[in-house]
Order: sequence, then structure tokens, then C-alpha cells
Amino acid sequence: MWLPVITYPVIDPVLIDIGPVPIRWYALAYIAGLILGWAYAGWLVQQDRLWGGLHRPSKASLDDLIVYVALGVVFGGRLGYVLFYNPGFYLVHPEEIYAVWKGGMSFHGGMAGAALGVWVFARRAGVPVLSVGDICSTVAPIGLLLGRIANFIKPELWGRPTDVAWAMVFPDAGPVPRHPSQLYEAGLEGLALLVILALAVLAGGLKRPGYVTGLFGVGYGVARIICEFFREPDPQLGFLFGGATMGMLLSLPVIAASVAFLMLSRRKPEVAA
Repeated sequence: MWLPVITYPVIDPVLIDIGPVPIRWYALAYIAGLILGWAYAGWLVQQDRLWGGLHRPSKASLDDLIVYVALGVVFGGRLGYVLFYNPGFYLVHPEEIYAVWKGGMSFHGGMAGAALGVWVFARRAGVPVLSVGDICSTVAPIGLLLGRIANFIKPELWGRPTDVAWAMVFPDAGPVPRHPSQLYEAGLEGLALLVILALAVLAGGLKRPGYVTGLFGVGYGVARIICEFFREPDPQLGFLFGGATMGMLLSLPVIAASVAFLMLSRRKPEVAA
């Protein structure tokens, strides 16, 4: 018989109501991730010793970068969810595609949207796209960490049934104790990856354009696949085949593309005059 040892800490998903507008932890996670990422990126571009003379964005231009990336994350994340996770529903109810406040975002779609935003920004700002990607990849785990914690608070994206000592019974997930998989993802995709990338940057990773981007993609893809073994698959999809989930499948091309970035980073970079 499963016996939960840790009581799920019920937290109101709404932090505060400002008149008719509820301020939710989920929205705050996105906002805080963007602000903290912007501040970290600003510090990175000012550290000449980390770049080895390579051309990179100015601190002032990061204000534009955050807009491009934020739009890419929101639109790409929503489109990715619609196409990969619930296409049947949105085919019948196309008006619901725009109802982002009802939930439904795909990280892989958001990553693709952010990549497009990086490319557009780099072209318009006249800076190397790989270096811009390295900056965004270095700071991205901050958003992942906060976002997964918000998933835990909501709660959503809970884990599979288990009898481990730290299992929890989540509201609306039935009486069975489950893995707190949101916290696993926060730890691996967020905190661990943030530390690994920071160490790579301090070791000279930004001097090899594309290296940090590749390291982020491989790290995220592997962490996501590991966590998918503990996370309950989306109910409208379930397991696809052989125990695989959509999150696993979407992580494979991310890893493959990231390996290509790592190989590309071995080329000798052009130093700014």
C-alpha cells in the first residue's frame, strides 16, 4: 500500500488579486526568469575576459534581445503545444488557440521560437548569431528553474505513481502518491544545468561560438528524457510507443542539433578588430 510521507504544500496559485486581475505565480515565473536572465546576460557581455576579443552584443542592445526572445518563447511555446500535444482539440476549437491564460505551453516550441528571435536580433544588430545564442543558453536555465517550481505550485505536470519516501498526493491527480517530477526537472533542467553552463563560461566557453549553445541543448535534452521516466505523460497523448513520451521524442532532435553546434564550435572564431 502506498503511503505518502511528505504532505503536498498547498500554495494558492494566485499570489495576489489586484482588482479584477489575478497575479499568478506562473506568470511571475516567466517575468522573473526574463528579468534575471536579462541581468545575468548584461553581466556576461561586460566581461571582456570571457570573450577573448570576440564581437558580441552591447549591454544596451539586450533590451531589444529580451523582446525578441520573449515573443519567440510565448508564440513558439503556444504553437508547439497546439501542434504536438493537442492538435485534435484545437482543430475543432481553433478559437482556443489564443486562450493562453488557460494553460498549454511547450518548452520545445518555445525553444524554437526563441531561436528564431535570436536569429532576427543578431541579423538586425549585426552580431554573430552563435554568440547571441550562447548568451541566451547560459541564462535560460533560470527560467526553467522558476517555471518548473511554478508547475509544482499550480500544481500540474505531476509525476507517475510511486512508493518512494518523498512521494506526494497532488490535488486533482487522484489519491495515489506520485513523484514530484516538477522538482526533479527544476533541479536537473534548471539548477544543475545553470551551474554546469556557468562553469563552462568561466572556463572559456564563450570564446568558442556555439559551444555553450550546444552544451545547453545536450544537457537539457538528456535531463528532460531522464525526467520523463518519472513524469506522467499528458493525458490526451499518453505513452506513444514502447513507453516513449512526446517530451522524449522532441528532445532527440534537440540533442542532435546541439551536437552539431558543439562540432561547429571547434572552428577557430573570428576575433573582432
